Amino acid sequence: MTDILKTIKGTQAMGKIQLVAVRPILTFDHPILREKAKKVARVDMSIQRLIDDLAETMLAAPGAGLAANQIGVALRVCVVKGDDNQIWGLVNPEIVKFEGSQVGPEGCLSYPGWVGEVERHETVVVKARNRRGKEVRIKASGFTARAFQHELDHLDGVLFTDRLTNLGTLQRVEDMVNAEEREEAVAAASG
Repeated sequence: MTDILKTIKGTQAMGKIQLVAVRPILTFDHPILREKAKKVARVDMSIQRLIDDLAETMLAAPGAGLAANQIGVALRVCVVKGDDNQIWGLVNPEIVKFEGSQVGPEGCLSYPGWVGEVERHETVVVKARNRRGKEVRIKASGFTARAFQHELDHLDGVLFTDRLTNLGTLQRVEDMVNAEEREEAVAAASG
């Protein structure tokens, strides 16, 4: 495991440097991925550090999202990287509104090298607390909405393979022959 020195927002002025860790990502067969994560009572420095570790681990993978239980922490915390490369660190997230439907390829950092077709809502509104404990609402569509739904499923112990439109759509990325299909699958697999 590699530790990366990084200055965390808000601590730079005080002259502190925090360690941010790239943590190992658990694979689909680990039992914690099937457990419902516990709500966070209070957003404190340990939760902020967890958000930073999740973001650093997601970016190193690389991925489009990561839930705390994927690194062995059974708390309702996740990060999502949106279409515009913005990274959201969310505490106790929940979907409060949704509409429409989209079907597309999806993968998972805990199920490396595999993709399958999953149906998701086209647009979602997610309510959560940010790294400062302030309530936020985020409206997202398309791939970003898919990423939010995927990570919130993780926090409920649900894997993307549980939501496949058909088990026959699950396939190894390396076995795909069509270059365009493979490129799309690689992008989806980073979810």
